Amino acid sequence: MTDFSDNPLYQPRAVPDFAHIQGRHVSAITAIIAENRAAVEKLVTEEGHDWDSLMLPLARMENRLAKAFSPIAHLHGVTSTQAWRKAYETALPLIEEYANDMGQHQGLYRAVRALRERASFARLSPARRKTITDALEDFKRSGVGLPAAARAEFKKNSLCLCVLSTRFSNHLLDATNAWSLLLEDDSRLGGVPDTVKTLMADLAKQNGQTGYRITLDAPVIGPLMSHADDRALRETLYTAYNARASELSDGGKYDNAPLVREILDLRNRQAELLGFSDYAACSVEKNMAKRKDTVFAFLEELVARSKPAGERDMAELRAFAARELRLEDLRPWDLGYAAEKRRQAKYALSQEDLRPYFPITKVIDGLFAVTGTLFGVSFRPNPALSTWHEDVRAYDLLDHAGKVRAHFYLDPYARRKKRGGAWMDTAASRFRDGDRVQLPVTYLVCNFTPPVGDDEAYLTHDEVITLFHEFGHGLHHMLTEVEEYAVSGLGGVEWDAVEQPSQLLENFCYDKACLARMTAHRESGASLPDALYDKLTAAKNDHAALAMLRQLEFALFDFRLHSAAERGHDALDVLKRVRDHVAVTPDYPKTRFPMQFAHIFAGGYAAGYYSYKWAEVLSADSFAAFLEEGVLNPETGARFRKEILAVGGSRPSMDSFVAFRGREPSVDALLEQNGIR
Repeated sequence: MTDFSDNPLYQPRAVPDFAHIQGRHVSAITAIIAENRAAVEKLVTEEGHDWDSLMLPLARMENRLAKAFSPIAHLHGVTSTQAWRKAYETALPLIEEYANDMGQHQGLYRAVRALRERASFARLSPARRKTITDALEDFKRSGVGLPAAARAEFKKNSLCLCVLSTRFSNHLLDATNAWSLLLEDDSRLGGVPDTVKTLMADLAKQNGQTGYRITLDAPVIGPLMSHADDRALRETLYTAYNARASELSDGGKYDNAPLVREILDLRNRQAELLGFSDYAACSVEKNMAKRKDTVFAFLEELVARSKPAGERDMAELRAFAARELRLEDLRPWDLGYAAEKRRQAKYALSQEDLRPYFPITKVIDGLFAVTGTLFGVSFRPNPALSTWHEDVRAYDLLDHAGKVRAHFYLDPYARRKKRGGAWMDTAASRFRDGDRVQLPVTYLVCNFTPPVGDDEAYLTHDEVITLFHEFGHGLHHMLTEVEEYAVSGLGGVEWDAVEQPSQLLENFCYDKACLARMTAHRESGASLPDALYDKLTAAKNDHAALAMLRQLEFALFDFRLHSAAERGHDALDVLKRVRDHVAVTPDYPKTRFPMQFAHIFAGGYAAGYYSYKWAEVLSADSFAAFLEEGVLNPETGARFRKEILAVGGSRPSMDSFVAFRGREPSVDALLEQNGIR
C-alpha cells in the first residue's frame, strides 16, 4: 500500500500547505478518487437513506477531492512551469473522468432521486432542498438518462474537451511569452510614462539584456498602446498582440484555430446528446436567463440603446485625431492612443496622473476599510499561512466579534509563467460536518504593474478597480452563511449572477469618501485632491458607449458562435458579422481574437459571456440602492450581505435580488450608470 504520510494533498489541511506541496504529490488525486469510488459503491448498496447517510458523505468526498485538486489547478495558473503543467495535466483528466462517472452513476442517481421523492423532502431546509434539486439537474446534464452508447460518447467528449481547453490556455500563455522586442535606447519611447520605461528596463536586466524589453503582458503593452507617440511601434505591438496563438505567429506553433473548431463541434454534440438544439440553449437553461431568445433580446436591446451614443463617441474621436494628432485615417492601433490624448485634452487627466496616489499598501488598507464598514468585518495579515511566491500576501477575514470567518490570498503582480488577466478561485468552501465548520479559503489573482527595486508598487485607477472587482468575488464566497457544501459561497449560484458582487464593488472606486481611504501621494502623502477627483468623475463615462459596444461584441460573438445558426461556420466569419452589426471602431482584418478568447474556450464562460452585462444590470441596480441610502451606509451593506452574499446558491438569484431591492432589476440603471440615455 502506498505511503501518503508525507503527501499534503492526501488529507488536505484547512488551508493549503504551499510550503510543502510539490508536483509529485499529484498521486494523492488517484488515491482519493479510488477511495471515493469504493465509498460510493458501498453507499448505493444501502437503502432507506436520509440526508445524513447519503448527501453528507457525498459532500465529504467532494470536499476532500476539491481541496486536494485546488492547489494543483491554482499553481498551474500562477506558476505554469513544466512541472506544474505535468501535474495539472495528469490530474485533470482523472477529475473529469470521475465527475462523468459519478454524474452517470445509475445507482447514485436513484438514491438521490429517492430522497427528492420522499415526503420528508419538504421538511428539509431550503439549502438542502436546493442541493438535492441541483444534484438531480446535474445528473441529467451529465447524461444519466441516455442510452449506454450515448452515455459513453458523452463521457468521451467531456474528457476530450477537458484536454483541449487546457491546451488552448497553454498555447495562449506560451504565445504571449514567446514574443518580445528589445529597444537599445528610449528614442522610440516618446510619451511613455517613466514608470513603464523603468519597468521595461528592469525586464531587460532580468533577462541579461541592456535597454528596454517590451513584452505582451498587460503592464507593458497597455500603457504603450495608450501613450507611445511612435505610431509604427504601436502598430508592431498591436499586430503581435492580435496574432498570438494563431497561424500568424511563431510559425503556427501555438495555433489555437484547430482547437476552436474541435471544441465547438464537441460542445454542440454534447448539447445534441442531451436533447438541446445547440450548446447555447444547453448552457443558458441553468442560468437566470433560462432561454436563448431572452439572452439575444437582452443583448440586442443594449446594442440598440448604446450604438447611437457609440457612433457619436467615435465621430468625436475621429475628429479629434484628425484635428489634433494629424491622424486622418484612424487605425485600430491608434484608438487607445487617441482616446488617451483626447482624455488628457478634455479632462487634463490620465491614468499616470493618478498612479502616484495609489500605493498598493494604502489601496489594500482602503479596500479593507470600505468593505469592513459596509459588511461589518475586519481583516488582518496572517504570515503563518504559507504562500507560493514572495509577492503573495495572506490574510484572515474576521467578523464583528473578532472571530476568524475565512482566509484569503492576494497575488498582485504580473510575472513570467503566470497566466494573464485577473481572477478569483476557491481553495475551500464553508461546510458544516457535524460539530466542525470548515472555513472558506479564497485566491485573488491579479497582474498589476510590479514594483521595481525597493520601491512600493503604485497602481493605476483601472488596476484599483480590478482589485475591488476580484475582492467582490472573494467576499461572495467568504461571507456565505450557508453550510451545505454544494450551495455554499459561489456554489449553486447561476453563472449569469456571479459577477453581481464583483461589479457592485467597482462603483466604490469612484466615491470621494472611499478614495480618501485608499490614496496617499508618493511624495506628500496627501489623499486625492478635489481637482483630480473632479476630473476622475467627469471622465468616468468618457466613451462608455464604446466600451459597452465592445463587451456586447464579445457577448454576441460568443452566443452566436454556440448557436445552431452558426454551426460549422468559421469563427472569424462569425466575428466579422457580429462586428458589422455592433462595432463602430475601425476594423482589423487580421484579428485572431477567437484564438485568444480564453474566457469561452478555457475559462468557463462558453455561451455565457453575456453574463458580464446581465450581472452588471443587477449590480448597477443594486448600487443605486447605496446611492439612495448612502454609499457607505452600513445598513444597506448589511442588507446586501444578508440577502446576496450570505445566501450563496441556496436560493435562485432573482429571489435574492428582489429580497435586497424590493423589486426585479431594470436595465435603465445600467444605462444611466454609463451615462447612456
